[in-house]
Amino acid sequence: MAGPLRGLKVVEMAGLGPGPFCGMLLADLGAEVIRIDRPVPPGADPARARFDITGRGKRSLAIDLRQDGAAEAVLQLLARADVLLEGFRPGVMERLGLGPAVCHERNPRLVYGRMTGWGQHGPLSAAAGHDINYLALTGVLHATGRADSPPPPPLNIGADYGGGAMFLAVGILAALQERQHSGRGQVVDAAMTDGAALLAAMFHGLRAAGQWGDAREGNLLDGGAPFYDSYACADGKFVAVGAIEPQFYALLRELCGLTDPGFDAQMDRQRWPQLKQEMAALFRTRTRDEWCALLEGSDACFAPVLAWDEAPRHPHNQARGTFIDVAGVTQPAPAPRFDRTPAARPQAPHAPGADGEAILREWEVDAALVARLRAAKAI
Repeated sequence: MAGPLRGLKVVEMAGLGPGPFCGMLLADLGAEVIRIDRPVPPGADPARARFDITGRGKRSLAIDLRQDGAAEAVLQLLARADVLLEGFRPGVMERLGLGPAVCHERNPRLVYGRMTGWGQHGPLSAAAGHDINYLALTGVLHATGRADSPPPPPLNIGADYGGGAMFLAVGILAALQERQHSGRGQVVDAAMTDGAALLAAMFHGLRAAGQWGDAREGNLLDGGAPFYDSYACADGKFVAVGAIEPQFYALLRELCGLTDPGFDAQMDRQRWPQLKQEMAALFRTRTRDEWCALLEGSDACFAPVLAWDEAPRHPHNQARGTFIDVAGVTQPAPAPRFDRTPAARPQAPHAPGADGEAILREWEVDAALVARLRAAKAI
């Protein structure tokens, strides 16, 4: 393993969405991540594991946690771990015999990372939910989309991954830093509602200052401003402009030939709807590639809106190595980057249960217990 987290030992309870994504981030940066999977159903195709990108760089132990002795095997793994990641509803790990109190009794230094939508307590903590629900409760969804339609369902990035996985990763690293002084682990309660709310901190400040309204598409960064939006081109493709600063806005006008004096008052919100219509008409006069030839690489704050298959082929992304190929699957490369301890190229995801024997042996789980679990077909 390479990367700045080399030597860190992580046990991840298999789940969906932000928990596995957080585990991938840690594995990308060099941590040894062991994923505890459910038993593999009959007929499962191990070759399909390569498409589970958030499983890259991890090894897998498949174990039936309902079987007698299974929790004990996991506790023996956790006795040698630095971090536990779990994303079940509140109370599930406790019912499995793997709650924080039990785990910290075995390993007081364990950082116990918990990932939920609503948090470990509160009126909604036991309810099911998804990204769109968490964004809705925090006010973020209300601010998203066009003025004349309901808020659209965004990709599950804002709450699941931005508000969830990324805050869990930050919390885990903070707890590991604190452990260097105290010698003790602790529970990290990462709720997607908490994280999504915090991501919108700037907008609460703008509202308090009277600079942000509740109406969608009426503000600087939500599609209200003509100089911060996406536009259709002659070929049906799209471009995005974000020329907020006066000097960038002036350059956009110069390059695009926006000579109408109405554009002089950049921040006159009363004129924005009319100016947006004029800019929309202008961008429809050329293809996306023609606009790229004119604007891309300038300080006009411009970019083409690329499709999934186009993004890896863009010259900038190729120069940066932003996308890589792992086992025939195009995917984003690890980020961020480090000059002294760069991350290694990710290994292809392993099929559930593929590494069980090696993990149990290397992490020194009691051989008699392993034999008993194997006889019961729990592993």
